[in-house]
Amino acid sequence: MQKTAMLFGATGLIGAALLRHLLDNPAYDRIIVISRRDLAIKHPKLIQLIADLQSITKIETQLVADDVFCCLGTTRKKTPDLAAYYQVDHDYPLAAASLTKKNGASSFMLVSAIGADPRSANFYLRMKGETERDISAVGFDYLHIFRPSLLTGQRKERRGLESISEGVFTIINPFLVGRMKRYRSIPAADVAKAMDSAAQRKTKGTFIYYWNDIKNVV
Repeated sequence: MQKTAMLFGATGLIGAALLRHLLDNPAYDRIIVISRRDLAIKHPKLIQLIADLQSITKIETQLVADDVFCCLGTTRKKTPDLAAYYQVDHDYPLAAASLTKKNGASSFMLVSAIGADPRSANFYLRMKGETERDISAVGFDYLHIFRPSLLTGQRKERRGLESISEGVFTIINPFLVGRMKRYRSIPAADVAKAMDSAAQRKTKGTFIYYWNDIKNVV
């Protein structure tokens, strides 16, 4: 029996790669994408719903899926206001989780970040930790949390600092061994593939994936 997948954050580095995987996956006969604008992509499996955090409740009855994939997130550069940043990275993922669970979803795949900790003094890591904590409380049968370090891949916009960081990590990645492996940079495409693969697992519980775990799932 084929399933329905729902994707939040399809325009980002991971989300764009994940959408391709989901469309190609025979396990799904419908892929529902929630986005603020039309993606200009046509596919027989694809259904696009236009919404954001402020309007998501207007399409609540359409948020019906088996597996939900959340790749939502912004950057401090794009969203310098911390309250708005928190809404995108915490409030929206939590709303997505709560509404889809209410409508029967059993599986939720969340992109978080390495170092996520609700007790952290760092705003970003605390926000990610609080997002993980609050979505865990929603009560999915299958919750898969991905904590990558620096993501690599072809971005739509140029980010000078990240380009430099990618170059640095190319050099230092081989030296990050043992528990430090989790801090290695990783292609966003690998995370996307791992998310798709993890959704097919049928062992109930909460699972957290670092660099090595993501590589093993792929």
